[in-house]
Amino acid sequence: MTAEADRLKLAYRRDADWLRWGPYLPERQWGTVREDYSAGGECWDYFPHDHARSRAYRWGEDGLMGICDRQCRVGFSFAFWNQRDPILKERLFGLTNGEGNHGEDVKEVYHYLESSPTHSWMRGLYRYPQAAFPYGQLLEENRRRGLAGAEYELQDTGVFDGGRYFDCQIDYAKAGPEDILIRLTISNRGPDAAPLDILGQIVCRNTWSWGCREEDCGLRPRLSLRDGCVAVDHQTLGAMRFEAEGNERWLFTENESNSERLYGVPNQQPFGPSGIKVARICQIGILRAF
Repeated sequence: MTAEADRLKLAYRRDADWLRWGPYLPERQWGTVREDYSAGGECWDYFPHDHARSRAYRWGEDGLMGICDRQCRVGFSFAFWNQRDPILKERLFGLTNGEGNHGEDVKEVYHYLESSPTHSWMRGLYRYPQAAFPYGQLLEENRRRGLAGAEYELQDTGVFDGGRYFDCQIDYAKAGPEDILIRLTISNRGPDAAPLDILGQIVCRNTWSWGCREEDCGLRPRLSLRDGCVAVDHQTLGAMRFEAEGNERWLFTENESNSERLYGVPNQQPFGPSGIKVARICQIGILRAF
């Protein structure tokens, strides 16, 4: 018997919920049929990547190499900024069905490296260019090539040439079912020094706006700064806290849609997920919490 076998036995007996937290957080929730509320069922056009930073999801959340509980009520992931992109790198970029020359397609480089059966140990790697991420180039070139052409991938744009990228390795290790150590290791593979801003993110999925009774979580969770760490009070998950090493600065926003950007109508909440400028976030913060 190994320690992992013991953990599995406890989980299957429901004596200790080692499986509650794991790599269940999608890297791409936008553009899926789960988030389609269009009149004609046009999920590809209804929720593109451009809307993801400004709209509250209903059935899930997303992030880079993140974790969440089995029902995706609370999640954690990292966001990055190379000081050249117009937006934070928070989730995988890709093309919707009509934008890609061969249909829906993610245009990123990332790898799942390790995970034990109970997710007591997990490791993933995300590769982030030091140059501006070529959002428009990927979209325009794939449209131009058409069905007969090969897919135009991120590596084809030249942003990784000369090793000018960051390897962002994320490790998760559980000391217990509810006690998780998170370690981020950044490696600059290029020949020169390059800036990179890092934000750890806690997100509570919006279940309160639409009365999510089937998940017994209709109340709005509360996130607050308490004794130098972020305290999370959730209706069904209970009380949690997030601690970070270093000189942290904390930012809190609402997980509500940015109606002003999307629909041209005033926002109900003043502090939405895209309500803070990128430069300001990265100058003062390490954590962004919804």
